[in-house]
Amino acid sequence: MSKKIDSTLKELIKALKKHAEVTGAPRVPIKRAQKAAARVQAAVNAYTEAVHTKTGLPSPFTDLIEPGLDEDTLRSLKSERDAVLRRHNVFVA
Repeated sequence: MSKKIDSTLKELIKALKKHAEVTGAPRVPIKRAQKAAARVQAAVNAYTEAVHTKTGLPSPFTDLIEPGLDEDTLRSLKSERDAVLRRHNVFVA
């Protein structure tokens, strides 16, 4: 497996586990859940970019629906995504 794909896969799994932990709690704090969701989305984007760069294949997540989040959360989500992409040396537009 490509080092970049392996690395982004690990980040995606970590983000999904954290998201499940936060949203699976008896009381779900909305801000923590939104932040965890933002990390998942950023990790998905990094993984998709790594796969595309290596193979040219499109995202396996193209059918996902964009959630209706407030502007602050969307800004935070984009910031998290960009940070993950930078951490993996992926171009951020």
